[in-house]
Amino acid sequence: MPYIGEIAALITALLWSGTSIAFAEASKRVGPMYVNVTRMFFAVVYLAITIAVIAAPLDLSLTQFLNLAVSGFIGLVVGDTFLFKAYRLIGARISMLVMSLAPAIAALLAYFFLNETLSLLGIVGIFVTIFGVALVVLQRREVPTSDYKIDYTGIFYAFIGAVGQGVGLIFAKFAINESEINAFSATLTRILSALIIIYPLVKMTNRYNNPVKVFKENKKGLIYTLVGSIIGPYLGITFSLISISHTKVGIASTLMATVPIMMLPLVRFYYKEKLSWLSIIGAFVAVGGVAMLFMR
Repeated sequence: MPYIGEIAALITALLWSGTSIAFAEASKRVGPMYVNVTRMFFAVVYLAITIAVIAAPLDLSLTQFLNLAVSGFIGLVVGDTFLFKAYRLIGARISMLVMSLAPAIAALLAYFFLNETLSLLGIVGIFVTIFGVALVVLQRREVPTSDYKIDYTGIFYAFIGAVGQGVGLIFAKFAINESEINAFSATLTRILSALIIIYPLVKMTNRYNNPVKVFKENKKGLIYTLVGSIIGPYLGITFSLISISHTKVGIASTLMATVPIMMLPLVRFYYKEKLSWLSIIGAFVAVGGVAMLFMR
């Protein structure tokens, strides 16, 4: 099937746009740490059941396992942790703007470590898409606006989050390049490795105490976490690995970074937000950049 990697990346962005709303709603009710760790537990269960049902192969070499484990640690533990810290200091809008650098970082890393090169049209497409995404992000209202200011520590944290995402994809690509891997098995390895590392840390710091009681007292928080963990860590990460299996990391990362574009109709209908003309123009610019990546 032509463009399977690019299509998988766009599906990933669509899934992540839905999961961002689900996790935002869950975090308001039970707190981000409970959501972050619990989503991994649920995802591991979903993946284990899926692998058992479809009899997916788990025959990873030692180097594939290590690369996927490092990918999970850097992308899901380091990257996401610093991104959450950035959200707290500078808010989602500026954090997402800094995170829009992730595709360029991933493409640069892929050039040096994977010998992946892009055509001139591909490079232009990446920058056009990033520019369109940046226009949309800058037009999103921050709630509450007065609580967030330009904080260089927060910007640094968001940048580490972007680097973590890019480096995580590079290590996953290392594993995929060695030999064919089932996407569900690869996702399970990434998430389980991240969970094994993050769970003792949050327990030792008393940031994940009695989650059963927490979710029992807030059933809506549980429902949002369940839904978000299906469309995010379970399906979203799986499709992201399918994407980098069939196209270059820089292109996959760029298409996956169109989450703010995918979110526009969701926030319009779910949150009843009014869309500015600049946001709409930014969406069309980003779509033009995406088209360039398909035509490269």
